[in-house]
Amino acid sequence: MSTTLIQLAYLVASVLFILGLRNLSSPRTASLGNQMAAMGMLIAIVATLLVQGVVDYPVVIAGLVVGSLIGAVAASRIQMTDMPQMVALLNGFGGAASVLVAGAEVSSRITAGELPTGIVPAAIVASALIGGLTLTGSLIAFAKLQEWMRGAPIQYPAQQYVNASIALVTLAACVALAMAPLDLQLFGILTALALLLGILLVIPIGGADMPVVIALLNSYSGLAACATGFVLDNSALVISGSLVGASGLILTKIMCDAMNRSLGNVLFGAFGAQSAVASVSADGSDQGTPTAYTPIDAAVIFSNARSVIVVPGYGMAVAQAQHAVRELTDTLAANGMEVNFAIHPVAGRMPGHMNVLLAEADVPYERLVEMDEINPQFPETDVVLVIGANDVVNPAAREDEGSPIYGMPVLEVDRAQHVFVIKRSMNPGFAGIQNPLFFKENTMMIFGDAKKVVIELNDAVKNY
Repeated sequence: MSTTLIQLAYLVASVLFILGLRNLSSPRTASLGNQMAAMGMLIAIVATLLVQGVVDYPVVIAGLVVGSLIGAVAASRIQMTDMPQMVALLNGFGGAASVLVAGAEVSSRITAGELPTGIVPAAIVASALIGGLTLTGSLIAFAKLQEWMRGAPIQYPAQQYVNASIALVTLAACVALAMAPLDLQLFGILTALALLLGILLVIPIGGADMPVVIALLNSYSGLAACATGFVLDNSALVISGSLVGASGLILTKIMCDAMNRSLGNVLFGAFGAQSAVASVSADGSDQGTPTAYTPIDAAVIFSNARSVIVVPGYGMAVAQAQHAVRELTDTLAANGMEVNFAIHPVAGRMPGHMNVLLAEADVPYERLVEMDEINPQFPETDVVLVIGANDVVNPAAREDEGSPIYGMPVLEVDRAQHVFVIKRSMNPGFAGIQNPLFFKENTMMIFGDAKKVVIELNDAVKNY
């Protein structure tokens, strides 16, 4: 296949990537966007296999088959509650691929005696640094999300000084490798330092900040791929990596804004290291005792409601209650109530987590309302049903200047006439702080598994 046709194929693939990303901006077109991006990736892979120099086709095809089988099995078996962990792993695999490909290219250039010039030495450095950091950082994020290690920030004496020292040594290794890009030993040293740095940078980050970390690591994987594209002189890889890198950074900024936090504070602030789990306010006063209700009690109030807003959170995901929630909202709508869903940008454990769960349950897209649009509606809402959400509905973000989350934009559910909160227990959320919403006069707690409670509530509403 001629070079012109290959470059044309890469151009078509790049256009499909861009259109796919554009369609992912709306739930209605997200499926089409995925299909377009997948088609673009297929075209890019086929074109790459036709490039002169790719000669070991049995090995390449074997890798494609094995990787495709593993991916298909993993994707079909993964629970929606575990999707953030899978995203973290995929980010890590992308970083690992960049390191391995860049290393293989350095090795082949050594064999050929071809000294890299121009931007290639810097691209080799970036592939090793960003790829290695992304791999171990993603694995740590996966371990925290999977609860294989504690989600709270892990700290030790002089941590910042240790990290800064290793960062300086890593920077020196970057400069050395850029000056001698065909030194495999230096490449290995830089990769090892990047792997260590990835671990040290993520362990101090608490579980409440995992959505931001996942978005940032996704960006890193794209930047690593982009750098590898320059190493290989592959335009499709450069374009696709740039798209992932840029979109990941934009999403990271959106996540930080949603929590009223700077990226530096997320990465270095060790948020959640101190837990305030007691039911006391910032000034130490007792907040009282939460009022517990049953689904039958709730059905009485729902029967007199005309407007209902449902606030989903990670507890809904854990209980896999999204289908039961849709059935309940269908029942409420059939009884003449206006039902909407309030979606906080960082609800769950990754960006868009709640949107994905509700889409899986066939909840109509028009019922999903973003935070800025839904907040003015709460004072006129009869009933709010909070299902497993915690930090994103915490009024301390508005009222308590001493709270760690003060200033964070939250869903203002406490302004509604009645608020029902479904939780397993009074344990705090990812932020590790208690929620004064649970103790307000208009809040009624329903303790139990979210799916079981919602099913019982649906039956009670039907039979009332």
